[in-house]
Amino acid sequence: MGERDFLSIADLAPGELKDLLDTADKAKARPSSWSSKIKGNQVALIFEKPSTRTRVSFEVAVTSMGGHAIILRSDELQLGRGETVEDTGRVLTRYVDALVVRTFEQERLEKLASASNVPVINALSDRSHPCQALADMQTIREKKGGLEGLSLAYVGDGNNVAHSLLLAGSKLGMHVRVATPAGYAPRSDIVLMSQQNAIDSGGSVTITEVVAEAISGADVLYTDVWASMGQESESQARAEVFERFQLNSDAVDLADDEVIVMHCLPAHRGEEISRDVMDGPRSVVWDQAENRLHTQKALLAWLLR
Repeated sequence: MGERDFLSIADLAPGELKDLLDTADKAKARPSSWSSKIKGNQVALIFEKPSTRTRVSFEVAVTSMGGHAIILRSDELQLGRGETVEDTGRVLTRYVDALVVRTFEQERLEKLASASNVPVINALSDRSHPCQALADMQTIREKKGGLEGLSLAYVGDGNNVAHSLLLAGSKLGMHVRVATPAGYAPRSDIVLMSQQNAIDSGGSVTITEVVAEAISGADVLYTDVWASMGQESESQARAEVFERFQLNSDAVDLADDEVIVMHCLPAHRGEEISRDVMDGPRSVVWDQAENRLHTQKALLAWLLR
């Protein structure tokens, strides 16, 4: 196992999380001074799921800091022909200095990390999306001047993004409220961990099926697609279940007057978010997408230091 992996926000102490955000701010402010931060490092980017923001932001982050990014799809690896993930990890870590992996089961990542002696980064799994949460926290902090005491309302499916927001927000003293339909709540172990974080940070965690309870007076409104990758066959059924969980102008009106609206993308306008809100004056989704680059630079520099 590498000296340090990043498989979940739970892997970071609150102080480490804050330091990463501070470092990301520096990377964003002075990108030219970061041109040799990881010079000479080889980073393998393994994608078992499609990707736009994660792939491009990681490749740009690696190359712009002097490293070399090797992009690998699962159908290009022996993984696609039955080689175990552990054997793949054992071999690749003889060649590269870090592995960035976008995959399905969290357990798959954990097996890979256990067999590797270089850092393994979770670029998305079914359970968590920690790199997204880093960018989200940087964006909120930029727009609001801080994080502690702010209320973040996530509305929709209690998925991997919701899990990482719960863990990150609760570590940083935020009041995280998640509204989902019955049967779609976040994992109970993630909720419990987040509640314990909140006790230490002075934040709070609320899980509800009542949208108004989550969004009333919120500083941040956040949503994600109703059917994640691999759930496409459930799209129609989910659309009916989630219909009243749309982020629209009524939701914005219930939130704080200075609310910001976030979405991790890709977005389906007219489904989980209305067009006028997605493209409206409260939306910060493009800054949020950009910050994937800066937080991932900070993460890579930290793990490869």
